[in-house]
Amino acid sequence: MGAGLSARGSTQAVITAVSVLAALALFAACATGGTGARDEGPAHADSVTGAAASPAPSPSDSYQRVNAVTLVKDDPKVSPAVKRDLKPCAADEYPVDVSYGSLTGSAVDDVVVNVLTCGDAVGVGSYVYRSEGGRYQNVFRAEESPVYAEIDRGDLMVTKQVYEKGDPVSNPSGENVITYAWTAGRFVEESSHHTDYGNAAGGVASPVPEPTEALDH
Repeated sequence: MGAGLSARGSTQAVITAVSVLAALALFAACATGGTGARDEGPAHADSVTGAAASPAPSPSDSYQRVNAVTLVKDDPKVSPAVKRDLKPCAADEYPVDVSYGSLTGSAVDDVVVNVLTCGDAVGVGSYVYRSEGGRYQNVFRAEESPVYAEIDRGDLMVTKQVYEKGDPVSNPSGENVITYAWTAGRFVEESSHHTDYGNAAGGVASPVPEPTEALDH
């Protein structure tokens, strides 16, 4: 059992380090325009300007580039608060991070969109869009900030930073990580864990409270 905890601790430490690096990268994206990458295969930069996006060359016929800003603003499932705050950080460059990959088994790659704040790159909304009948439908949303979603080996991984009273934005006390799998037409929780950053080196983890993300068919 000790070896298991040690291995889990090592994994959590890596997750923590990656989360910090991701936050720094996303902060830079606010000034230059967010980018997204597929979970598998070559990365594809994705414009988040207000102009309509055009198809980009891809080694996979399943990849279709989208205008993430328009997708979010036209989505009735996105809260008015997120839409209202989704404004350019500079010129027409929006704080939106986009990635493409296979999550739902659709013939066309699913789209994961994270909406961030400009100043500190805090995630205020995470969404998954699935192509159905030639149109993208919202099949997942999480709007309890701070939140960030990404594709992890075909599953959806949602990370939520945990702040205690007095924690600065740059130094949360821990994080909850929930992994979802696409089952019977919806995302179902597959696994979850909580990491206290202060105990990450010691490998201490505890169960995550019942998730509050809204799952949409």
